[in-house]
Amino acid sequence: MNISANNAAVSFLDAPLKVNIWKLIMIFALSFFAYSAWGQSDFVKVKGGKLWKNNKPYYYIGTNLWYGAILGSEGQGGNRKRLCKELDTLKKLGIDNLRVLVGSDGDEGVLTKVEPTLQKAPGVYNDTILAGLDYLLKEMGKRDMVAVLYLNNAWEWSGGYGYYLEQAGGGKAPRPNEDGYPAYTNFVKSFSTNTKAQELFYDYVRFIVTRTNRYTGKKYTDDPAIMAWQIGNEPRAFSKETIPAFQKWLKKSSALIRSLDRNHLISLGSEGVAGCEDDPDTFESICSDPNIDYITIHVWPYNWGWTKKDKVAESVDIACKNTKEYLDGAMLLSKKLQKPVVMEEFGYPRDGFSFSKSSTTNGRDAYYQYVFSQIGNADKDKADFMGCNFWGWGGFAKPKHEQWLPGDDYCGDPAQEQQGLNSVFTSDKTTLRVIRQSAGRLKNIGLK
Repeated sequence: MNISANNAAVSFLDAPLKVNIWKLIMIFALSFFAYSAWGQSDFVKVKGGKLWKNNKPYYYIGTNLWYGAILGSEGQGGNRKRLCKELDTLKKLGIDNLRVLVGSDGDEGVLTKVEPTLQKAPGVYNDTILAGLDYLLKEMGKRDMVAVLYLNNAWEWSGGYGYYLEQAGGGKAPRPNEDGYPAYTNFVKSFSTNTKAQELFYDYVRFIVTRTNRYTGKKYTDDPAIMAWQIGNEPRAFSKETIPAFQKWLKKSSALIRSLDRNHLISLGSEGVAGCEDDPDTFESICSDPNIDYITIHVWPYNWGWTKKDKVAESVDIACKNTKEYLDGAMLLSKKLQKPVVMEEFGYPRDGFSFSKSSTTNGRDAYYQYVFSQIGNADKDKADFMGCNFWGWGGFAKPKHEQWLPGDDYCGDPAQEQQGLNSVFTSDKTTLRVIRQSAGRLKNIGLK
């Protein structure tokens, strides 16, 4: 055998193989850089006016589980066995998106406020609740579920505005159940102009966003179980005079979060025009912030006078009509800004305005069905109504009192509301059927 000729033949045969290997290396490298530019594929992202998850449009039905971090703790109020059972039940229903309160603030023993609180005083935290939040995110991640975490609250039930103003020397915040909501809103409208109160909030944001989960070892900023950081629950200016300061505060807050976390989405938590002193221009302004990734709206037919206590089931048609008009307004803004819309809060009472788990839910079922039917109706290349989170999940809770008391089960209704008012329980079979069927429809909508 001619060795030289044989070697030449081998070299000749190897050449295409080597070229192919280099091609594969180049393809891998380009794919890696494209992947890095997009961000990790398991983070929820926004592209072309739509939410994307795992490289496909993300349409969803979610719920509000404001008490998730408390339930995940091993301290007062904690029940990890129940939490895991709730998550498993939600996942089977097709729900993989939970809107969750990070934690409440200030004193305990207040009748209408969530407890135990997370932030006892500025920089003083209840570690059991932090552990509960860590545990919740760990368990959600195992189930491929994602959380929207809100960091503040305009309302009294978790501290929020009132707490920060108190800590900044603004005096005692009025309690709406005792002093009335006009007194409360007149007090908290100064949050938008109180820089000391805002700085205390920014310190809290830095502490939470830069945490590392004790169970997974992941930094929160690297955890795909978080879909979005949310500045607050229903942030409001509470007066036309404070709107400019309100806009400035929101913009500064979103910029701070973005400086700490480049992976996750950021949202306002706004109700929409109803949360902007009924001023569409204000709503457009705050949604135009480049650090705000998607538009949020909340819809409350009973609270907004679209239905009455004695006509809950009979008022569904007008509630749906008004909901459509409100959603259409948000969708016009969505198309203008090329940002998706999420209706992250909506609720409807039980028939007869009952708080009993055994009461019927015909009105609620019809209203939920209507809201779910509106998701994903935009053209393929247009900004879209991507998802919703009904308020709220009561699950396996067994409320003992109309007014929540320490030791009672947590359900979808926080302490300031009648227990059972807006909660969906596992015993609500007709409502669960509507949820399951609608979630099934959305599962493959992004693949059309």
